[in-house]
Amino acid sequence: MRSSNPVFSRRGFSRDNNGYAGFDAPPQAGAAANPYAGTNPYAQGGNPYAQDAAPGTQTPQYAPQTRRMTMDDVLLRTGMTLGTVIAGAAVGWIFLTKSLGFAVGAGLIAMVLAFVQSFKRKPSPALILTYAAFEGLFLGALSGAINDIPKFSGAPMQAVMGTMAVFVAMLVAYKTRIVRVTARFTRYLMIALLGFVLLSFVNVLFMAFGGGDGLGFRSGGLGILFGVVGVVLGALCLAMDFKQVEDGIAYGAPREESWLAAFGLTVTLAWIYMELLRLISILRD
Repeated sequence: MRSSNPVFSRRGFSRDNNGYAGFDAPPQAGAAANPYAGTNPYAQGGNPYAQDAAPGTQTPQYAPQTRRMTMDDVLLRTGMTLGTVIAGAAVGWIFLTKSLGFAVGAGLIAMVLAFVQSFKRKPSPALILTYAAFEGLFLGALSGAINDIPKFSGAPMQAVMGTMAVFVAMLVAYKTRIVRVTARFTRYLMIALLGFVLLSFVNVLFMAFGGGDGLGFRSGGLGILFGVVGVVLGALCLAMDFKQVEDGIAYGAPREESWLAAFGLTVTLAWIYMELLRLISILRD
């Protein structure tokens, strides 16, 4: 399974010489030493970036002297990406709240850019930051419009706080191994995500052509249940993001791959925020 993202089939870390990527890399001889064999994109019978690789070992895509990704790299790139989202959200809140047509356009552009990056073999910092800017414009404008409705006033701030709480809770659950990301976990989560996205898409079609709330997935008791499921799925995707970062650092991913980690975390956090904002709005209605 390549994807650990609830919106699209996301990029994995860089492919190896056999063409495997993300969670598709199969275990090979010597993989028994790796507890994540079969799910780790760098599990190739040990660390393919090791300086003292044995003779005859498969030549890695990147030279051994390539600087490897560290947690500091991930934190820096994630801070830059989320900072761009926040800056875009501030602009959208101030200038686009009354122009939701532009906000929707920004959201569509962000979606297209995210898909483009997801299918690129290597990360593009410019593309990722541009995505973050348009995603911020969309979220800021939508949040401002919702906040202007008296009964929903303050809902965006509650959604922000809720997103932070979900992030911290899932990080603690992952670090304490309450949540373990395995091949089976990945497979079942991807099936659940696919079903959730398809139901959401069908609901949007019914809303567009049939009017009202479509199939009712975004209002009333069913809407609350659907929103809770969306938040839970987003939280589980965070665990997969943490796993990807952990594996990348442990198995010597090149430094540039930290942009992919930042991109994945940003998309997942945006998903969680949107689901929380929708859930809070339903509860207040």
